[in-house]
Amino acid sequence: MRIESISVKNYKALGDAALTDLPPFAVFVGPNGSGKSTLFDVFGFLKDALSSNVRQALQRRGGYSEVVTRGRAEEGIQLEIQFRMHIADVERLVTYHLSIKANHRGIPYIDREILRYKRGSYGSPFHFLDFCRGEGFAIRNEENFQMPETELEREYHQLDSPDILAIKGLGQFQRFRAASGFRQLIENWYVSDFHITAARGSKDVGYAERLSESGDNLPLVAQYMYEQHPEVFNEVISKMQKRVPGISSVEADTTTDGRLVLKYQDGAFKDPFIDRFVSDGTVKMFAYLILLYDPEPHPLLCVEEPENQLYPELLEELAEEFREYAHRGGQVLVSTHSPDFLNGVQLGEVYWLEKHDGITQAHRAADSQLLKRLCDEGDLPGYLWKQGLFASQLG
Repeated sequence: MRIESISVKNYKALGDAALTDLPPFAVFVGPNGSGKSTLFDVFGFLKDALSSNVRQALQRRGGYSEVVTRGRAEEGIQLEIQFRMHIADVERLVTYHLSIKANHRGIPYIDREILRYKRGSYGSPFHFLDFCRGEGFAIRNEENFQMPETELEREYHQLDSPDILAIKGLGQFQRFRAASGFRQLIENWYVSDFHITAARGSKDVGYAERLSESGDNLPLVAQYMYEQHPEVFNEVISKMQKRVPGISSVEADTTTDGRLVLKYQDGAFKDPFIDRFVSDGTVKMFAYLILLYDPEPHPLLCVEEPENQLYPELLEELAEEFREYAHRGGQVLVSTHSPDFLNGVQLGEVYWLEKHDGITQAHRAADSQLLKRLCDEGDLPGYLWKQGLFASQLG
């Protein structure tokens, strides 16, 4: 399932932003404070709201009044995501709409939550889930496309609270196909909050199959991949050898006190180095490769400023790794300030964000005929961005 478009209204600086025809690999650039982090936070917010509820997810961000765009509290926050998924052996464009408001005491609630898609080639999208303030319905036999709409079975529910997403509960049941699919999609999003200090050091021996968003379980995942997916781990090591000259192997080793630590073997030395004595860039590149070669890829990766701690010459290669991951089926969204990273990106994969009067606007770089012509003639997006042509053409 791939996200095709996202529309955000009244979420911090995203007063009315729409991204359409999102490619499998999309890169966002713009000045500091232009709204890149806010855009990525929308995905984190939805994931938090699904795991708890809307009120707690907003509270983690300062509360409703701090998240809703200034002066638009009464309008409320609106999010709309379109994604493609197979339903009854046909790929369909599904729309998820979420509207959030607050009552007179400032307590947020879900004003409307809808899942809709077309039952056939013609006509308007049909609501297969429709909830308002904690109550509504979902269609039980939504995959019976031969049945007239008037005969579809509506199953009515009342949620425990009006700030709980309907897809949280109903999405657990396969009879609600679209709700279940979207719930699984959100649950498996990976919104990176990588910290190099968290990834370093020895860890308690344990078990982990997937890299955490902070990267603090890196040795555990490396050990799991080495033991359970040796062919994939060998591919990661092969990539490390190409990306970081001198590194010949990486292994998770148990210390004398029973903890787990990563050791990096530099071919120029007899003994391996524990990660405490290895560069930040080496640890971070290994973490990204572990993430990107996960045997069960995430449907969406959101990564902010991957260039931090990495040698500039590695960035074009990292961009290629992200693109390959996207082509294997996992969508990737990246924000960056690095011209070197951007030079490894195609113009059609780039979006430019900027603020006007405190509100973020998003532009597709390929919509500029000048930028498109220059790239067709051999210029690279990073060089054009560094020269200020993105701002002059898209601002």
